Amino acid sequence: MQHYTKELEIRWADLDPNFHVLHSKYYDFGAYCRMSFFSENGITVEALQEHHIGPIILREECIFKKEIRFGDIISVSLFLRKLTTGCRRWTLYHELWKNGDILAAQITLDGAWMDTRTRKLAIPPDKFSACFDAIPRTADFTHIP
Repeated sequence: MQHYTKELEIRWADLDPNFHVLHSKYYDFGAYCRMSFFSENGITVEALQEHHIGPIILREECIFKKEIRFGDIISVSLFLRKLTTGCRRWTLYHELWKNGDILAAQITLDGAWMDTRTRKLAIPPDKFSACFDAIPRTADFTHIP
């Protein structure tokens, strides 16, 4: 796969008192995009429950470039920037484009897996690798042992 995006409409509830998108909504948009990709590629809620595992965020950063306002159409893209052997840890990257041609924000997050019973870092099932193999790579993608 070369490109994965989710398109979103801005809702009134997404706005802050300055009438642009509230900063925390950008993170929600990224989460929606990546969890949609996971679900569409085999890492469903049912699979997570079956294996008692869930994705966790170790670090998340957003660089805000342009305001997003009510009525804008947002495309959120997903890319894989770093991946360890066995998909234990990963870095994902999102770009948020408004109205098709304006880069509004960039989100980078480092993640891993947590065992939902022990509440400790976990190794994901082998079948999760197929999902990560399908995520488009950034130009600077790095595989980490």
